[in-house]
Amino acid sequence: MSAPTPRSGRLVRSPVVLRDGQWWLVSGAGSILATDPTFTGVLDGFAQAMTAADQAVADLRARQSKPPASGAGSE
Repeated sequence: MSAPTPRSGRLVRSPVVLRDGQWWLVSGAGSILATDPTFTGVLDGFAQAMTAADQAVADLRARQSKPPASGAGSE
């Protein structure tokens, strides 16, 4: 199962923002709605990959912060 696409937010280090399910290209001069289905599909896939990566990192950090189970690895 793939990770859900976020409803809003900026893709890290990019001029691309997702607002209410629509991708926008943003610059100091203004914003323009991205309407090309191929381009927005790639953005969706990248956003899903970023969300999955963020979740994987959060899971790893949570596991590392837990104390080891008693008797783990010993016989």
